[in-house]
Amino acid sequence: MDPLKACIAGIYEHPLRVAPEHSVARLHADVAHGALLDAGLTLNDVDAYFCAGDAPGLGPLSMIDYLGLKKIQVLQTTELGGASYLSHVGEAAAAIAAGRCKVALVTLAGRPKSEGSSGAKPRNYGDTAPDAEFERHYLPAPLNSYAMCAMRHMHEFGTTPEQLAWIKVTMSHHAQHNPHAYLKNTMSVQEVLDTPMVADPLHRADCCVVTDGGGAVVVVHPDLAQHLKTPRVQIVGMSACVKGQSGGRVDLTYSATAWTAPRAFEQAGIEPADIRYASIYDSFTITALMQLEDLGFCAKGQGGRLVADGQLIAGQSALTINTDGGGLCNNHPANRGGITKIIEAVRQLRGTAHPAVQVPNLEFALANGIGGFLGSRHGAATLIMKRS
Repeated sequence: MDPLKACIAGIYEHPLRVAPEHSVARLHADVAHGALLDAGLTLNDVDAYFCAGDAPGLGPLSMIDYLGLKKIQVLQTTELGGASYLSHVGEAAAAIAAGRCKVALVTLAGRPKSEGSSGAKPRNYGDTAPDAEFERHYLPAPLNSYAMCAMRHMHEFGTTPEQLAWIKVTMSHHAQHNPHAYLKNTMSVQEVLDTPMVADPLHRADCCVVTDGGGAVVVVHPDLAQHLKTPRVQIVGMSACVKGQSGGRVDLTYSATAWTAPRAFEQAGIEPADIRYASIYDSFTITALMQLEDLGFCAKGQGGRLVADGQLIAGQSALTINTDGGGLCNNHPANRGGITKIIEAVRQLRGTAHPAVQVPNLEFALANGIGGFLGSRHGAATLIMKRS
């Protein structure tokens, strides 16, 4: 993928975190209009549409009709859970580079808060998934799956609950500056540890928020981007893949990001040390810790030391993460946080993040996503962007 062949021109994050009176389709439409308005474009300019399993009805078939899109030449639905939307941006860039489209719209929306859905509930194994017969008896849920990874990380590397708590503390310090964040109050390590244990070793505060809402991204051809008012953010690297059980030969200490990150960095022509801002997927504190390691920001097993003592709070060190408050404090719409990671990374590159957390003179930013169960099978995607 030529890094000069696509730019992110529009972003929008729905301001609502609880939306009981909005349908899922309405939320998709709201964020689509918002991102296009941000880009200075309209629905009539869109000729490619990307969505995932959160889209209602028949996915792109239903949403294209609902939105009134008339010029679609490329449509794609990809299911990598929370990693889907980073993959969509990369696929949109590839389609633009191939001359198949010029304006691609990516949307995510959902209302799990209003519908009472959370990661604490076991997966529905009433389908014919190939893993169902092997796992339905154990009632795995995202919560206990991620807790299993946290326990293994502690066993292998001596990671502590206090170190995990620092990730929540970091997000809370950033969320206080976000007027739309679901949780705006700062927390201390002890306050995190004092919340109820929900799946050993994870406390309630180690878990992301459950929110309604959504977000959208508009990807355009660079020739078009030159004529738009928004600062140009180039897509310079993207890689996505899946990690599964491999017939029971699974290592819980790393994620699929360990495979996507090197490819994305190679494509972008940079190293982890060149990244000063990163949007790290934080469905749980252990998710963020493992992503930091797998992305190469520290050695495997050293994530706890990297996050301790608030070292990733804005202004404290060379690397800053999740300045919007992340999934742990700000927003995790549709139980899928991937698109919000892109949105905050673009804000940082544009220089429009809150002044208290804006990383100065930023050239590159990274967004990473995870979807599925970290303890069994999951997708991952790494997206690298550059301020033009």
